[in-house]
Amino acid sequence: MNTLIIISVLPIVLLYLGLYKATKSLLPVTIVGLLAALGLAIAQWNNVAEPIYHGMMMFDNFSIAFSGITIITTILILMLSGGYFEKISKNVAEYYAIILFSLAGIIVMVSFYNLVMLFIGIEIMSVSLYILAGIKKNDFASNEAALKYFLMGAFSTGFLLFGITLIYGSTGTFSLEVIRDWVISHPHHIDPMFYTGIALIIVGLCFKVGAAPFHFWTPDVYEGSPTLITAFMSTVVKTAGFAAFLRLFSACFAPLSDFWVPVLLIITVITLFIGNITALYQQSFKRMLAFSSISHAGYLLFAIVALGAGSANSVFIYATAYSIASIIAFGGLILVQQQNGNDNFESFNGLAKRNPFLAFVITIAMLSLAGIPLTAGFIGKFFMFSGALAKYQVWLVIIAVVNAIISIFYYFRVIIAMYFRSADRSELIVPAYYKIVFAVAALVTIIIGIYPDFIARFI
Repeated sequence: MNTLIIISVLPIVLLYLGLYKATKSLLPVTIVGLLAALGLAIAQWNNVAEPIYHGMMMFDNFSIAFSGITIITTILILMLSGGYFEKISKNVAEYYAIILFSLAGIIVMVSFYNLVMLFIGIEIMSVSLYILAGIKKNDFASNEAALKYFLMGAFSTGFLLFGITLIYGSTGTFSLEVIRDWVISHPHHIDPMFYTGIALIIVGLCFKVGAAPFHFWTPDVYEGSPTLITAFMSTVVKTAGFAAFLRLFSACFAPLSDFWVPVLLIITVITLFIGNITALYQQSFKRMLAFSSISHAGYLLFAIVALGAGSANSVFIYATAYSIASIIAFGGLILVQQQNGNDNFESFNGLAKRNPFLAFVITIAMLSLAGIPLTAGFIGKFFMFSGALAKYQVWLVIIAVVNAIISIFYYFRVIIAMYFRSADRSELIVPAYYKIVFAVAALVTIIIGIYPDFIARFI
């Protein structure tokens, strides 16, 4: 709980620093505050977890693990923000504050023990993101992204809220524990309204995580939003969305898997094919990453389709691998955009000669996102496929492998552009704080790929 308190109070401190023009202290104070929140979360590891506030929230190892990875990912993303927000506005403190308010909602999402808190966490996160998507005031694409995200988000919230309402109407409670007991005690007398509630919740959550066929907002919102905000949405927000998805279905709806697993199977297959095939035709690196994130949502759905004791570990490892690789990809895109003014694949031509270090870390990120062995991405896919095979979903794994092969083509387009194509451009300078983030992320990607116990021991 102390973690949530710090992350909720820290934005207010930042707003006061902005009021008194202490702009240079914003990033250091933010990082120190987030490190303190992370430390307090880790200090609760393996403590006896009890629901608090009348069963509204529970900070167990699941919550701590996903709180930790979202906080660490946010720190890495914010370390790339030096000078980024200053180019958009003089009021930099507000941007840091809104990101942290969104993170507070995310902590609630991964710690909820009551459907009301799930809804509140999602709304705190979403309202902040609506603002962040449109922070470029005179940029039409950014404004369009914010409007589209707001409208689609409101639409999905309606499905989610109506689904929660039907669950409450059937069981008379919002508590996960009581809902689970109700399901177990009524194995053959489940109200059709309850099944309808589950279906609507699936639709609402699939909207939030960008799974097909509810993905249509994702490419435009990701492309139009500032790249740093897109990185936050693609990593931290997606991780939280799947953590909440998994927590809800494993805690309440596991006994009814015969009803909802076929639905999620269809959604998973559609998500994989739409994400990967559409990514093949993109000429924009940023838009390719948007469709790539859709395909990764499909892989993350494996853990819920093949729900079991190892599902949480699989989501944690996959989300970690995907997040750190995506941070490198989006960070590299920011630097290339600043030099060339666009995000086309051609902008990466000859990057290996202009900056070998940047080309090398982007290569590691692309290999990891493609799931090539000796990278964290391969380990993440291995855990997902193993879980599916344990549930005899052989055909689903075959489809996933085919899609993984398809993804190699568009990820390798970047590598080919950097190493095998030339362009008459000046040397690209990587700031020191970017080098730190890239080096840490690339190192972790390789370590997890070679030595998976590095992360498995913590979960």
